[in-house]
Amino acid sequence: MPENVPSPDDAAIDRLRALVRIPTIARPASGPGPRADRATFEALIAELPTLYPRVHASLERERLGPDPEGGPGYSLLYHWRGSDPAGAQAPTMLMAHYDVVAATDDGWQHPPFSAELVDHEGEPMVWGRGAIDDKGALAAVLEAIERLLATGFTPRHDVLLLFGHDEEVAGTGAQAVASALRERGIRPALVLDEGGAIVRDAFPGLDEPFALIGVTEKGITTLRLRVEQLGGHAASPPPFAATERLARAILRLNARPSRARLDPTIRRMLRTLGARARQPFRSLFTRADLTAPLILRALLRRGSEITALLRTTRAVTELHAGHAANALPEYAEATVNVRIAPWSSVAEAVDEVRRAIADELVTIEVLQPSEPSPVSPAEGEAWDDLVASIHEVHPGLLVSPYVMMQASDSRFMTGISDHVYRFTPFRLSAAERACLHAKNEHIRVSAFLEGVRSYEALLRRR
Repeated sequence: MPENVPSPDDAAIDRLRALVRIPTIARPASGPGPRADRATFEALIAELPTLYPRVHASLERERLGPDPEGGPGYSLLYHWRGSDPAGAQAPTMLMAHYDVVAATDDGWQHPPFSAELVDHEGEPMVWGRGAIDDKGALAAVLEAIERLLATGFTPRHDVLLLFGHDEEVAGTGAQAVASALRERGIRPALVLDEGGAIVRDAFPGLDEPFALIGVTEKGITTLRLRVEQLGGHAASPPPFAATERLARAILRLNARPSRARLDPTIRRMLRTLGARARQPFRSLFTRADLTAPLILRALLRRGSEITALLRTTRAVTELHAGHAANALPEYAEATVNVRIAPWSSVAEAVDEVRRAIADELVTIEVLQPSEPSPVSPAEGEAWDDLVASIHEVHPGLLVSPYVMMQASDSRFMTGISDHVYRFTPFRLSAAERACLHAKNEHIRVSAFLEGVRSYEALLRRR
């Protein structure tokens, strides 16, 4: 290779870093938010053809999604036409989102939007907000197609790419795309969005890495707990103020977690992973139907990442009260983020909260309810192609279905596809998983490049 010309892999990393540098921060309003943020969304959309010229010369691109000012939408739908016309109505859909949660320089080892390439523990890593969630997947998908186009490859069936702009706040862009595809009579034969990853040290008794593919995802809703009272001077407080009543409600809620259980997807995961676990875990997990009570007791002591698989969870994420240090608050308010297990529903989850709090003076407002997703099959052509693409890059890797605990844009595709999966083909350590939506988000260069090859392998099979 000529001197000063980067290798294909180096160029791929440069393109990922260019995307991470654009601070496309999601805002909790429909559309991309204030005009100052609209400029960053437009900047990313304008940058993509420069970074991935073959993709933009060969694929059609639409801008969809609601825009409060009447302009073009900010979610991007790409269409790669296949060689078989019969595949137009049953395409493969690859999804990612380019909006990110907010971040400031405070507490970061490297600024969140500088996309620095730093050696860490002997391996180069890209640091920055969105490196994993979810610009890493977006860049890997585009890189895979850019490379396939360079070889003259054409997929057998059509391929759709959906890059959402507001997954972190509402998913209105993905909803708009799902509606458009429904109107066009298109039912994707395979939908793949962010979700599980290749992990290790995350399952009792299993020492080897494994891949988790989400075949369903929890529902999600936000609850607003509110207590109102007359204000007044703080010098003469009532015996039980609004803040105290709200605090009691939160403590009651925390003391009565939702009931845990092993649903069919979790039981299959236990049997699949347990088959390669050391004893006595192997005997315990491979007979999950018989040993379920013992497994539940054991898993509920394993920490939040596993226990969240087993029940509906609730997290108090915001607290608001008062307007002055010397005045009684006229209201106290808490926001509760609820992730609803696949066997439950929004109505059941809200009823559990109401019964746990047991206080009629605490009002409960339900915001943006979304039910758990249907379960996609862990067998058949779509599943087999996905597993085979993983094995092409990671031979012999253990692959299992699981319940995805987070929410993704793919939940809006379950109405137009029976094969919706959540998996990002990156190797992620526990530390890397812990930095999602937190400080110091980063991805290993080797993991990103493996992801590119995995997407390539999948597309060659479609």
